[in-house]
Amino acid sequence: MLKYIISFIFIVVIGVFAFLLKTYSDIRFEAYKVINYEPDLTTRIFDRNGKLIANIFGKHNRVYVKYKDIPPRVIESLVAIEDTLFFEHSGINLEAIFRAAIKDIKAMKFVEGASTLTQQLIKDTLLTRNKTILRKIKEALLAIRVDSALTKEQIIERYLNQVYFGHGYYGIKTAALGYFHKELNELSLKEIAILVGLPKAPSAYNPAKHMDLSLARANMVLDRLYKLGWIDAKQYEKSLNERPLVYDDTLTQNVAPYVTDEVVKRLSKKYKDLKTGGYKIYTTIDLDEQFLAKKALKFGYDGIIKRDKDINSTLNGAMVVMDNHTGEVLAMVGGVDYKKSSFNRATQSKRQPGSSIKPFIYQIALNYGYSEATKIADISRVYEDKIKNKDWKPRNYENNFEGLITLEDALVHSRNLATINLVNDLGLENVYKNLKFLGFKGVPYDLSIALGSFGVSPYEFAGKYTLFSNYGEMMKPLLIKKIVNRFRDMEIYKPQGKKINEPKQAYLMIDILKNVVLRGTGRNARIKGIETAGKTGTTNNYIDAWFCGFTPDIEVITWYGHDDNTPMKRRETGGRAAAPAFNYFVSNYLAIHPETKREFKIPKGVDKFVKDGKTYYFTDISKPPKEGNGDSSSKLIF
Repeated sequence: MLKYIISFIFIVVIGVFAFLLKTYSDIRFEAYKVINYEPDLTTRIFDRNGKLIANIFGKHNRVYVKYKDIPPRVIESLVAIEDTLFFEHSGINLEAIFRAAIKDIKAMKFVEGASTLTQQLIKDTLLTRNKTILRKIKEALLAIRVDSALTKEQIIERYLNQVYFGHGYYGIKTAALGYFHKELNELSLKEIAILVGLPKAPSAYNPAKHMDLSLARANMVLDRLYKLGWIDAKQYEKSLNERPLVYDDTLTQNVAPYVTDEVVKRLSKKYKDLKTGGYKIYTTIDLDEQFLAKKALKFGYDGIIKRDKDINSTLNGAMVVMDNHTGEVLAMVGGVDYKKSSFNRATQSKRQPGSSIKPFIYQIALNYGYSEATKIADISRVYEDKIKNKDWKPRNYENNFEGLITLEDALVHSRNLATINLVNDLGLENVYKNLKFLGFKGVPYDLSIALGSFGVSPYEFAGKYTLFSNYGEMMKPLLIKKIVNRFRDMEIYKPQGKKINEPKQAYLMIDILKNVVLRGTGRNARIKGIETAGKTGTTNNYIDAWFCGFTPDIEVITWYGHDDNTPMKRRETGGRAAAPAFNYFVSNYLAIHPETKREFKIPKGVDKFVKDGKTYYFTDISKPPKEGNGDSSSKLIF
């Protein structure tokens, strides 16, 4: 009889061993997912000062932290509550397994687990949470395999980055940033206790939803630390009474959605794993100025609404703020309310610039030898349109004409007839070629070119206006400064400029645009204590309203109009609708940046002359007029 029993036991042992061997053979390669751990990571977008703009991710919101950056107190707290013998066992705790098995047998169901941290990592990464004997066997075998392949430190690192901490946060660093807005090394002992207590029941212990349950669980962690002698009575009592501030944020924490959308749009083609690669994207945006730009755009919008209460719901706007000298985009708002419309009018909308194109035409004239005091004809003419088979008779906004006026007055008061006649004098072909040279697209080859009858986005226009604000060097708008991947490799984007004019020639336009603000169509942009320059833009029937303005340091491009191109109320000009938003932004910007320059610098090669009792600036190219106009016979392209 004994022989049969021994034989039976032997067969059972052999069978169990064969079963374990077969099971291990089937699953051993699965361990490599933990050993060669490469989880999906959240990409984070930051402003120029390192402030978070947004998180973007796929299925899991996870910010990775290396073991060396995990505070020892975090590791002690985790081990204390989850697996006290973690640094002593080989992946499984046999004593705990037998103890749990006895309780399960007595209850005739699974009432107690015995999972080590390694087993929990295996379960979370590779297996389901179904409580079956087969799953527990697989879990144990894989835990032994992983423990033999990795150091304890590597297992801890993987565990704290893998497990779920509730509220959509995967990994302890993600949870610390989300719940407390803190890095791990900034956490208090109570905050650490809250976090390490979460993986047992992430939803139930979520401090943003169930603070009392979370605190109770945290106090269990503290109690365990105290009983083990890992914290003293003073630390224990102090932490028990602490109630940390917890934030209930959205996962993306997206505070500048128009910026975020544009960054993702620009990088998605090049970085196919943008949402899972764990990139750090540093933009040129300044969040303080971004928030201010949003308020400024709303301020101008509210002014338009107040003047026309019957206005339809398609009214919207855009604002781009740029550093004159680098082209760095400090703020970009693509609409009044992102929740109502995510369409980015700053980058995606091509609108006619109207009279705000005129400075580029007048700069061409200055480069052809015209001066500020050169007289041009502000008179009416009728032009034959052979294509449309009808005559074109342009007019000034004021419905009058003044005869011969100075080039400066023509631009300061935005005289349409004078500008059209100037294009005629310069030669349509010359103006067309120069505007194409500056990078404008869709420019028509007819005299409507003088009135800005082609499309340009506010973002693109901001770059063009640096021709003036940056003293002749046109800067390409720069939104992204640096991209860092998970391996800390960097891609750096530097400012790109193209010298078009000498500073002395650009200053002549700055001077005229200063007068646009002081006594012309841009008077609503005047700000006490700082020199501002700019140009208004209004298209036919008040469909578009622009103000393109700048100070010695920054440039602000503002646009308003209806998305469906219907007209705004009569007299909603660039000066009335858009200039106040510029004023609002710059006035408040000065409070944030009192160090900003207040006066435009006059470069070398610029002198003054007096004509008809008025002072003008001139250069060796744009000389004081003698008789007639400037020489427009050359084919100069800037």
